[in-house]
Amino acid sequence: MIGWLRANPRVRLVIEGHCDERGADEYNLALGLRRAASVKRYWVAYGLDASRFETVSYGEERPLASGRDERSWSLNRRAEFVLPEGLQVSVSR
Repeated sequence: MIGWLRANPRVRLVIEGHCDERGADEYNLALGLRRAASVKRYWVAYGLDASRFETVSYGEERPLASGRDERSWSLNRRAEFVLPEGLQVSVSR
């Protein structure tokens, strides 16, 4: 992903932070924001311009998995990247 971002310097991304359902709403929103900010710091450490990234937290509001077990919770603890509308990405390894 970093290589693709370097090759496409005009692309801006929103980094969304997500959490599992455990914890208070305020805590989870703050945790999601810290998660998104951590990803942003990682990319900036690799030389990408910080102004290309916006961070947002959805806390526990948008789960991937609806279960109440460790597998579901681990799937819901994540960061997602949102590309500009209409942009499709093909990343090869």
